[in-house]
Amino acid sequence: MTRFFNNVKTAMLLGGLFGLILVVGAQFGEVGLIMALILGGAMNVFAYFFSDRIAIAAMRGEEVDERTAPDLITMVRRLADNAGLPMPRVYICPQEAPNAFATGRNPRNAAVAVTQGAVRLLNYDEMEGVLAHELAHIKNRDTLISCIAATIAGALQYLAWMAFFIGGSGRGGGNPLIMLLMIVLAPIAAVIIQLAISRSREYVADADAADIAGTPRGLVNALRKLDAYARRVPMEGEMPASNHMFIVQPLSGSGGGTLSQLFSTHPPIEKRIARLLERP
Repeated sequence: MTRFFNNVKTAMLLGGLFGLILVVGAQFGEVGLIMALILGGAMNVFAYFFSDRIAIAAMRGEEVDERTAPDLITMVRRLADNAGLPMPRVYICPQEAPNAFATGRNPRNAAVAVTQGAVRLLNYDEMEGVLAHELAHIKNRDTLISCIAATIAGALQYLAWMAFFIGGSGRGGGNPLIMLLMIVLAPIAAVIIQLAISRSREYVADADAADIAGTPRGLVNALRKLDAYARRVPMEGEMPASNHMFIVQPLSGSGGGTLSQLFSTHPPIEKRIARLLERP
């Protein structure tokens, strides 16, 4: 049931993004709207095909195999079989901050990566829960969903830029106050919706990870450890635009007040754990 409601929420949020771009694009007529979609789409098609290489290079990931990391490879292969996925590439990144992420445009071009800090910090069951979570992201094609959301958000930001430098050209010239509000609020709203989609997908990946691993226990314990360390140990090479990829948000964790949660790429850890513990 949790998976169903979060998938519905994702669809509604994507619909909200489409609605935003139609409202803002109407201020510029058909040409402005098409230009925004083409530019945003081109940027994110590039990101879709090359984001895995960019992310792994930024984290200085080194690919491992049965010779260099036999236990890790065996674990990933078994979990991938449980999830009905092809074996992804596996990387270890030299960062001390314990974390993990998945990337790749589809299951056949996927990779999972863990940091050295995570390898040292987590026991077998906890690492199993973390890797199951990342495989769930691959199985659910969350990279594609993120790409669609980023495309629309990028197009909205381009439209806001056009409004600032060119001005609207819709019928009647548009109300200046409404145009100003669109310039300021539309990109902010797009980012908030994009982040809400990311948070929604984390809940789904958590639930699926418990099924893939066979128990939520390892992931629950891992989330507690990873969140505590993420609040204290900075992530080297991490880029804010890629925060949504990690199992816990780097640098500051997932806690904080209402405003920080609004602009967070991840739900609060305590809520994620509570949902996992509610599972039968």
